[in-house]
Amino acid sequence: MLPWVVRRTRLPLLSLRCVDCRSQSATTGEGRFRVNASGKLLDVWLLVRCVSCDRTSKLTVRERATVGSFDPAELDGYHANDPELVAATLLDPLLARRNRFTLDWQGAWRLDTPPARLDAAWPVQVAVVFEDPVPVRPERLIAHGLGFSRSEVLRRIKCDISLRRPTSAGFTFIVMMRD
Repeated sequence: MLPWVVRRTRLPLLSLRCVDCRSQSATTGEGRFRVNASGKLLDVWLLVRCVSCDRTSKLTVRERATVGSFDPAELDGYHANDPELVAATLLDPLLARRNRFTLDWQGAWRLDTPPARLDAAWPVQVAVVFEDPVPVRPERLIAHGLGFSRSEVLRRIKCDISLRRPTSAGFTFIVMMRD
């Protein structure tokens, strides 16, 4: 079985309407949090920047939470702008739903495949693993990884999931010999 891995190369852009220029995309930039204290309550925001006009906006991470409700390591990560915490926060689907944005993964991932020859033994089984929740159509991923046309993928690939519906969960497929 050949292992394929889908990896994030950078943080994805956010599809989020800017209040100034009405552009539809923003970035986390360097990935900075803002923590604001009001008495014993804390607010945490992730700062994002419009790619068109450079306006900074805030995405609510935690709102009016007591200091005691935070894990100390997590709170330190917010103060230190920990890159791993920025990525985990940005990829959280609850944060996206609450702040009304979607992630634009175009150009933010790559497919790592082993240098294996497909003409050795037929059929060839491949296992695809996702390190991050990159939504991609299996048909396009397989075509890219094997250098096949999408119509050839549909003819030669046997898979237990729909090849035309985006997924970010791992799957396996079998490459059949050319007819």
